[in-house]
Amino acid sequence: MSARRLLAPAAVVVAFLGIWELYVDLGGVSSLVLPAPHAIASTLYTDRGVLWSNFLVTAEEVLLGIVAGIAVALILAVGIHFSQTLRRAVYPLLIASQAIPIVLLAPVLTVWLGFALLPKLAIVALVVFFPVVVTTLAALETVDPDLLKLLATFDASRAQTFRRVELPAALPGVFTGAKLAAVFSVIGAMLAEQSGSGSGLGYLFTIADGQFLEAEAFAAVAIASAFAIAMFAILAFAERRALPWAYSTSKGIEHG
Repeated sequence: MSARRLLAPAAVVVAFLGIWELYVDLGGVSSLVLPAPHAIASTLYTDRGVLWSNFLVTAEEVLLGIVAGIAVALILAVGIHFSQTLRRAVYPLLIASQAIPIVLLAPVLTVWLGFALLPKLAIVALVVFFPVVVTTLAALETVDPDLLKLLATFDASRAQTFRRVELPAALPGVFTGAKLAAVFSVIGAMLAEQSGSGSGLGYLFTIADGQFLEAEAFAAVAIASAFAIAMFAILAFAERRALPWAYSTSKGIEHG
């Protein structure tokens, strides 16, 4: 991303922080309710050791959970794509599962799986796999029927058709789902940590908020947000590198 493209969002962030600072300083808002940006920035520096150690815990949960969630999602998406029976049996359940609040599910998984890493990974994987399944299936359904007919005339097997046509067509959907999942995974990890953990940004947020240390609570959220943005940006960069043909095609359509 060029410096010119970064200028507009940076200006919006600076303006937002300036308005926030003025609102807290001039509006008489208690720091126990809403800390000023300068107080959060100060906490990010003074408590950097505590914040960093808890961030590493959350980052481990998120990264491992994303890998597990995407792996399960891809297997399930391919299975649903190949089997209409599996689609009819599983897809409605996938949609219904998204109506279950994570705050309700996290304590149950903690009771079942304990207070170690496993329940956090399960929560993150559950949050991750749905958007990847949906976007991958949507991409698989956009394959040009003429290409499928062409391969059929060459007596291509079902596996060959999938490998040569359908899988490349699905990759943009996989990346789209992964980028969404990267954002949701941080939220899922923090919610899981709030339900039963002794470390992590979610745990730190809960402890700080309970002790009215709002600057530290907001600092934990700021780090989590920055982490989600960084993962989204890395995946977007990886997508452009891995799928240059998709971006060149879209640019050609736009200029045409």
